Amino acid sequence: MDTNYHHAIAWYRAFRRHHVNLPVWRIHRHIGMGGDQLVAALAGDEVESSLGDRVRDAEKDLYLELIDEIEPFEGAHGLLEDLAARGHSIVLASSAKEDEVDHYLDLLDARELADGWTTSADVEATKPEPDLVSAAISKGSPSGPGNAVMVGDSTFDCEAAKRAGIETLAVLTGGFSEQELVDAGAIAVFESIEKLRSALDETPLA
Repeated sequence: MDTNYHHAIAWYRAFRRHHVNLPVWRIHRHIGMGGDQLVAALAGDEVESSLGDRVRDAEKDLYLELIDEIEPFEGAHGLLEDLAARGHSIVLASSAKEDEVDHYLDLLDARELADGWTTSADVEATKPEPDLVSAAISKGSPSGPGNAVMVGDSTFDCEAAKRAGIETLAVLTGGFSEQELVDAGAIAVFESIEKLRSALDETPLA
């Protein structure tokens, strides 16, 4: 889902509502990190202690004002179809609230293709901690990671997957550079989801 920049704007407005002014570019560099860690990472422990929950609550409300603008990336549904046709278990790993995830599942038309999905209720610590990836793996492969592979578009996706002991195929849709994604642990980076689809035979998802 094409959400990163909408989240950046929502966080900017949430901080500003509480008189914490941060440049949007700095906020964007932290999108993909869970909200439980983002406030302190951006504004420091003192702001987290005094305003953290209020900023997070404001961000949720402000993001929901933008959610009707969200669209799936081109090829996202097709990638799910490709993976399902190859016999892969598919788990959509998100730390979003349940109502947001339901909205995304409908937009992606993914309910019949995915074997499961996660929400914020499934984890205590969000990315870059590995909890979300581990929760997704347990839904798709209860016996363990096996040959699990993360598909993600942020450095935090790559870091969380690495900590969970699995590889990441990354796409540039999150606004992070190829080198940043590689440095964070991606084994390959693709310009778009369609480029990944066309190269599946050259990846661990073959």
